[in-house]
Amino acid sequence: MKKVRCIRQGAAALVAALLVLSVGAASAQTPGMERRDERRDDRAGARATKQACKAGDEKTRAECRHMKRQAKQHGRHDGGQRNPPPTTTPVQ
Repeated sequence: MKKVRCIRQGAAALVAALLVLSVGAASAQTPGMERRDERRDDRAGARATKQACKAGDEKTRAECRHMKRQAKQHGRHDGGQRNPPPTTTPVQ
């Protein structure tokens, strides 16, 4: 009786361990979380660009701001392009 009980507990422990290990490799990223990470990376890149510009001492603050803005605009999906106005269809 004890032997059967011990085997069942061992099997249950093995199944539980396998479940924990298999679930750990899954990614829980949602599309919103991925977009937020991309925006954070874009901002970090823009900050690094501005800091590198300021450290160079050959450009003015306005030029550094412009470079930072270009880096942030480039990170957007549309490349920082202005959105065209909506097309209006004539009413018939």
